[in-house]
Amino acid sequence: MKIPNINCKIEMFCTINPSESIDKIEKAISNIFPYSIINNNNFSINAQSKELRSLEKIYQSIHNNKSQKNYLRSLEDNLKDDSTWFYLNKQAAFVDQIAICEGSNESPLGPIKVILTSSNIDGIIDWIIFD
Repeated sequence: MKIPNINCKIEMFCTINPSESIDKIEKAISNIFPYSIINNNNFSINAQSKELRSLEKIYQSIHNNKSQKNYLRSLEDNLKDDSTWFYLNKQAAFVDQIAICEGSNESPLGPIKVILTSSNIDGIIDWIIFD
């Protein structure tokens, strides 16, 4: 996997339900986004990175599981200007697995929303799906 030199901003958001541990949600985020800076309050967690290598695990999952079509559909459906997004299953992330969600209701405790922003968003989509 060759990571292109494209400027980007990667943001992840998820809510924290009353029954959930903040530490476990932080672990879920760090499992799939190891190079991100994680911030939390009592109700939500957000993480940010400006490095495409933060998407390495997602990239590997997409290509190993041959799930390019699912991700491409989400990325294209949610594309607006220089940004796009997709959902990941929070419980899967906790056990170091990556599972895309078509809608927010597919993850019983709520999904992790991943937002990609770049002036070359098409280049990022091409890399993560087709490279």
